[in-house]
Amino acid sequence: MNYLSRIQNAIDYIEANLDFDISSENIAQEACISHWHFQRIFKALTNETLKTYIRSRRLANAFEKLLITDLRIIEIAISAGFESQESFTRAFKKAFDMTPHIARKIADKNLFMKKIEFNNDYLRHINQNVSLEPEIITQSKRLFVGIKTRFFSVESDKNNIADKIPTLWNIFLPRIDEIPNGISGTAYGIIRQGTDKTGRLEYFAVREVSESGAIPNGMMSLELPKSTYAKFTHRGDIANLDNTVNYIYSSWLLRSGKRHNYGPDIEIYGAEYIANSDKSILYYAIPLAQEKV
Repeated sequence: MNYLSRIQNAIDYIEANLDFDISSENIAQEACISHWHFQRIFKALTNETLKTYIRSRRLANAFEKLLITDLRIIEIAISAGFESQESFTRAFKKAFDMTPHIARKIADKNLFMKKIEFNNDYLRHINQNVSLEPEIITQSKRLFVGIKTRFFSVESDKNNIADKIPTLWNIFLPRIDEIPNGISGTAYGIIRQGTDKTGRLEYFAVREVSESGAIPNGMMSLELPKSTYAKFTHRGDIANLDNTVNYIYSSWLLRSGKRHNYGPDIEIYGAEYIANSDKSILYYAIPLAQEKV
């Protein structure tokens, strides 16, 4: 059995025991690797310590319970490994910038909780095809023009990304040069939460423009405010982009101390992007909340 399969066994064990005491020694035993070597290998593969990973998964699991169960907060806190509701609330607020009481009220508005999906492809991907630490950039207010579709994401049992997004690009790209004042060289995919209550997301295939002008028939304009972004590099076929997004939300965001500001995410397609190629490079950026002073 190779190392990735052994780590997968350990991940499966952790997921099955999030509500119970988990010792690093027992986890290493599940992987059939010595305790010390397991922690070193886990850190090298995931770019985080085993302790931090378990804590992040327990907090994410607790968030899910707040949304889908009627368990009391103290019960959720104890099952997440906290000795008191107060210590749980402090850790929860630090991770998600809201108290458990507020989290319980937002229900399906919580777009940004993504359950981590570790598997061999994912582990290989984050070690070869994604920048584990992003470039932090600040962008001024920008204006875009393009076309929009609505879709259900991979987290939904109605997932229709494969039908909606490629079709949108196939319509948009032949018309991209119709856009007045377009800034050539880069196209963008902008993803944001929909305004209806169906759980659908909105996806815009767009080009940035230097100034407003006539909008071609069937297109629309979209303005993004000045924001700071964490910009990640995705290498390889776009079919594996979910692995990059999964890493950003499930691993980096929960341990970074940064917070999503609930604005749109951005896919950036420049000269390095090659459709259906393992040699392709694109970028995925998430907007960050301002640091509290």
